[in-house]
Amino acid sequence: MAIVLKEKPIIMIGAERSGTTLVMAMLGCHPRIAVPEVVWYYSRFRPYLHTYGDLNKDANFRTLAEEMVFGLKTPFWGMKVNPRTIVDEIISEVKERSFAGIYCAMHERFAREAGNKPRWGEKTPYNLFFVKEILEDFPNAQFIFITRDGRDASADYLESAFGPTNIFCAAQVWKMCQNAVKPWREKLGSSQWMDVKYETLVKEPEKILKQACDFLGEKYDPAMLEFYKTDLAKARGATKDHKPLGHATSDKYIGIYKDLLSLREQRIFTTVAGKELVEAGYELDVQPIEISREEEELFMELDGRIRAATMDAPEGHIVYESYNDWLVDQREDRKRKGVWKDSDVPKDQFPIGHPHEELIMGQRAWRRWKEYLCVKRRYAGKAAL
Repeated sequence: MAIVLKEKPIIMIGAERSGTTLVMAMLGCHPRIAVPEVVWYYSRFRPYLHTYGDLNKDANFRTLAEEMVFGLKTPFWGMKVNPRTIVDEIISEVKERSFAGIYCAMHERFAREAGNKPRWGEKTPYNLFFVKEILEDFPNAQFIFITRDGRDASADYLESAFGPTNIFCAAQVWKMCQNAVKPWREKLGSSQWMDVKYETLVKEPEKILKQACDFLGEKYDPAMLEFYKTDLAKARGATKDHKPLGHATSDKYIGIYKDLLSLREQRIFTTVAGKELVEAGYELDVQPIEISREEEELFMELDGRIRAATMDAPEGHIVYESYNDWLVDQREDRKRKGVWKDSDVPKDQFPIGHPHEELIMGQRAWRRWKEYLCVKRRYAGKAAL
């Protein structure tokens, strides 16, 4: 079934470190639009719904609701809720007994708490891999895709506490993201799809936000330019990975790759994702470099090892990762209990079996290396983000 809302959902997508959080913060300041913190619902739950069994059964549906409600990276998106009753409250408000029903009820709850705003939006970068599924659930959803120079995004990614650890893997992810949206940019009309360049947004924020409001059918409000004054932006801006959110838009983050990437790293990026960079409207300024299969495999292995080894480093994401690991464990536990079996797995269910399945579902390190390095889980921490 599909849920068609009078107030169309707004889905903000883009490769990580491309400005999706900035757009999230800006639109969330609109008086009619509520946008919670990053969600990761589609990537962590939607492909694995078969592992919950028949959702018409109360126990199965409740399990899904509990894991979604309690699985937010920022607990309850900062809403004031009673943990003992919140699941029952969400279940009582679903429009249908489905993943989409819970997803919608959660966002509507947030919108009410954000000042009874009539419309909600959602930002998870990797929702770009699930445009098909989002449209199946919410046929009239509108998408805003943010593109940033892949070299800058990759340089930023390498500096972050949660991204790839070498330029080859960073370029590989950026390329994969760009290619994932190509068919949807062509299929969806101008009433459902809007492209935004990060560079233009930070240079001319008012102009681009007015265009975005026209696309969404909303009246422009200058409050969106003061996003950095919100609690969300202040909290994000206090972290190493999101300092730009703590102040007004600036173009000083354009071209950072020239300082942060070596010439060799720039050439590696060109080799891996030069074609996609040109297609996105950016100019190449170095020649590609030859990379052997052995070098590629080493890049990928070292990335996996380092990701796992640094999960609990300062500003690391061990708490978030531990919950992701727990979700995988719960799936296997339900299988052992007979809730589902291998034959229940839908054919061609993306990203199951994909070489980058763990990455796409939001894992920050790969289970193989976490187990190899005996990384200990941690389910509580000081930082929510």
